[in-house]
Order: sequence, then C-alpha cells, then structure tokens
Amino acid sequence: MQDKIDDLLQHISQSHQQMARLLDTERQVVVRMANIIHQLPDQDPELDGISGLMDGSSEVNKSVIAYLNGLADFQDALAEMLTKVMKEMNGQDEE
Repeated sequence: MQDKIDDLLQHISQSHQQMARLLDTERQVVVRMANIIHQLPDQDPELDGISGLMDGSSEVNKSVIAYLNGLADFQDALAEMLTKVMKEMNGQDEE
C-alpha cells in the first residue's frame, strides 16, 4: 500500500512541476506585457486613437485573465490531488 501511495505522490509531484512551469511561462508573458505598458508615454500616446488604446488594453486584460485562470486551475488540481492523498492516508490508518 505504501508503494502505491509513494507512486501516487511522485506522479502528483511531476504534475505539479509541469503546472508550475506553465504558470511561470504565463507569468513571464504578463510581466512582459506590463513592461510594455509601463514604457508607453503618459501624454499624447500615438495609439491610433481610442480604438488603438482599447485594443491594447483588451490584450493586457486577456493576459491577466489567462494568468489568473491558470492560477485557479493550478489551485483546483492541487486541492484534488491532496484530497486523494488524504483519503488514501485515512484508508491506510483504518487498516
């Protein structure tokens, strides 16, 4: 039984490492987008008018939303895996 739990924990660990890499990549994209926005001039930016400004803002919002959704998915996956591990641990204690 302990071997099964060890294998499960190893698989969970690998899955979490992959999710962490994905979230780090998304974080880097959001940071880069924030740097680009920060470099925009405060006065008289040439963004092709209001429509250009709206398009740029929309892209930044999409990046932030994607990053937050990634964090939420990661948190859900972590909660599911920990629930399974706790059930296995409780089942082992009862035996």
